[in-house]
Amino acid sequence: MTRLLSVAALFLLAAAVSTGHAAEKVYRGHGLAMHGDLKYPAGFKHFDYVNPNAPKGGEVTMSGIGGFDSFNMFIIKGNPAQGMGRIYDTLMVSSADEPFSMYCLLCETIEVPENRSWVAFYLNPKARWHDGKPVTTDDVIWSFNTLFEKGAPFYRFYYGSVAKVEKVGDNGVKFTFKPGENRELPLILGQLPVLPKHYWEKRDFSATTLEPPLGSGAYRIKSFETNRTVVYERVKDYWAKDHPTQRGMDNFDIIREEYYRDLTVAREAFKAGAFDFWLENSAKEWATAFDIPARQSGAMITKEVPNHNTQGMQGFVFNLRRPLFKDPRVRRALNYAFDFEWSNKTLFYSQYTRTDSFFDNSELSSSGLPQGKELALLEKYRDKLPKEVFTTAYTNPVTDGSGNNRANLRIANKMLQDAGWQVDPKTRKLTNKETGRVFSFEVLLVQAAFERIVLPFKQNLARLGIDVSVRTVDSAQYQKRVQDFDFDVVVGSWAQSESPGNEQRDFWGSEAADRPGSRNLAGLKDPVVDGLVETLIASPDRAGLVTATHALDRVLLWKFLVVPHYHIEQDRVAYWNKFGMPKVLPTRGVQFSAWWVDTDTEKKLQKPKPAADGK
Repeated sequence: MTRLLSVAALFLLAAAVSTGHAAEKVYRGHGLAMHGDLKYPAGFKHFDYVNPNAPKGGEVTMSGIGGFDSFNMFIIKGNPAQGMGRIYDTLMVSSADEPFSMYCLLCETIEVPENRSWVAFYLNPKARWHDGKPVTTDDVIWSFNTLFEKGAPFYRFYYGSVAKVEKVGDNGVKFTFKPGENRELPLILGQLPVLPKHYWEKRDFSATTLEPPLGSGAYRIKSFETNRTVVYERVKDYWAKDHPTQRGMDNFDIIREEYYRDLTVAREAFKAGAFDFWLENSAKEWATAFDIPARQSGAMITKEVPNHNTQGMQGFVFNLRRPLFKDPRVRRALNYAFDFEWSNKTLFYSQYTRTDSFFDNSELSSSGLPQGKELALLEKYRDKLPKEVFTTAYTNPVTDGSGNNRANLRIANKMLQDAGWQVDPKTRKLTNKETGRVFSFEVLLVQAAFERIVLPFKQNLARLGIDVSVRTVDSAQYQKRVQDFDFDVVVGSWAQSESPGNEQRDFWGSEAADRPGSRNLAGLKDPVVDGLVETLIASPDRAGLVTATHALDRVLLWKFLVVPHYHIEQDRVAYWNKFGMPKVLPTRGVQFSAWWVDTDTEKKLQKPKPAADGK
């Protein structure tokens, strides 16, 4: 994810740096974009979607689910407290109204050569830790090395293309990359959370901890009660409070995270006034749960806010590590048992759209048949791909919504027979012709609310002779089982950005399939997908990125890794009427960190008194 500046900007900002053999054109500036030009020029005052004069002050209470037992958010052990990212600054920050652009924060200047083979960050001399000590190049180098060596496995994968990190000049850090095209890598390094070496070198970074750590961000931990509450306080002398990327942001003096057993309990607590802001993810609850006196009086506000986010994919994810799901015909057949049209009408109040792309709601989504450059790219792999990739546009099965899914179940039954499964006439169970194994599996859930979606799917599968058990577990057990890939089917999702890149290796890469904690939930190992991911990462411009993403999307769809769910192209927001908010809404939707407490409105607000129990 990189972006070249305009010709004029290059003329002003590029420098020729001697490499010992030939001059190398180097861009030097205040920010970097994946493709195209930066929206915000050098010297900009603030992002368009904030109120630069937003008042500071007030308190806001948010909700967490389950519990927490650690303040170390960088390792795989433990369950970190929600909101920990507030206490750390990164080298750069992204804007919410561009596909993928980043602007210096802890760094003051970024340098990259034309071929993106390295990146250098020159630190902002004003950057300070909460104890007053300056942020140094040693902190940056130590942070990178420690996250790579001791952090969650994700970091070793994410930063795996870095060959060397070293100090340059008085206040610069240079990352040199391994051979190969990876134009996103400079921006990925810009996302690096920088940690204080002088604090952590006296502590065990690989261990969980409930000692509030030292940070450099807009907030610090004020107090906490394990598994129940974390209170963050705004740092009054925050070093970057007037920085253009931070102006108008982080306006609350106190942010309180209160934990609840599950979403149902939390939703009721919100309606009772226990906390202030709620993003609803259930169509049923949105349609039925908020018709209460507080909403009618205007004390509680509910809004549907459009966004232009790439929707990604959510669905029932098959664990291909299980022999049961090795055959793509089996995986495809099970999609015919999911009656989305009935579910949407009966369960979701017709609010959703069926997802038929891993990059839905964006230009990155594949459609029709491959043509032009996408076809040329896929031709390299023709003999390793299903013929349907070239001959048939992917579509999900469709029903009339009546609940009578007989036609699709007949199609599914035929596919299962072709894959070697038949219904035993005595037991009425679907059985493998060769092994005699009964077709049965478990759907693992962490939210009880999903049971109402799984159970009709289970009933349809039972008509095919398939035994399905549904198991809902607590968040700690769920996290552990998913990290260890200890599941048959799970409700999983892959959020996607407008500019996909290195994270796709973690989603689909063969190397990630056996790495505990990776996001390759399906366990996909496919050299074609690996090759397409690398092509995507190396894309030199936006057009090339879109082409490579279309090809990757198309191949993933024909792998039948999931039974696709659905999406909605808006945020469903509920909040108690005590906030002010900017007039401009960016393409990524609601930016709660740019809101503020409107004291005049808050004084008039009459909330119900929250119950003393229920957490």
